Amino acid sequence: MTRALCAVVPLLLVMLLAGCSGGEEEPVAGEPAETSPAATSAAESPEPSAVPEAPEVPPFDQPVAIELTPRLGSDRRLTVEGETNLPEATRLQVIVEREVSGVRWRERVSVEAGGFVAGPFGPGSGLPDGGYRVTVDVQEGSVQPRSVRDRLGEENEHLDGPLVQQSRHGLGQVASYSQRFLVGSETRRTHDRVEVLRVE
Repeated sequence: MTRALCAVVPLLLVMLLAGCSGGEEEPVAGEPAETSPAATSAAESPEPSAVPEAPEVPPFDQPVAIELTPRLGSDRRLTVEGETNLPEATRLQVIVEREVSGVRWRERVSVEAGGFVAGPFGPGSGLPDGGYRVTVDVQEGSVQPRSVRDRLGEENEHLDGPLVQQSRHGLGQVASYSQRFLVGSETRRTHDRVEVLRVE
């Protein structure tokens, strides 16, 4: 009996040791598998992707300049061409007003390649003889595109020069340029220093 016991005991010990030293435990269904600290830290802190910084845009630092060339077409309607140093895509409003009646025509345009074109202005029958005024307004910063606000400021605060004034609506600064001209045969009688337009 003792011999048989002595033979069985080592066999049981070997079986127990084999069972205890088995491979890694498999995770129970529904429980998360354990991960190594290195894997966890790699998953939690991914490498930040390199985001290129946008180049800094210099503010507009010169007095606003606007020059107009109004042209009267064969239909006696007016086209306004202009040149300006304002940034590309700056939104402008061009207004043509007849002085006697106060009738106005207006158009919104944007600066392209240092200039803009608006019109033709006037009724289908053409502009009657008399005095007219062309006004170009730089619109408030709130309506300017992002690229223009980067240069002129959120409220056009970088606008400078004699054409600049405060907006009537309290929305920052605007700029305005006006030019008077005459149309028709009555223009020969004027003594003003004003541009006289003739049909092209």
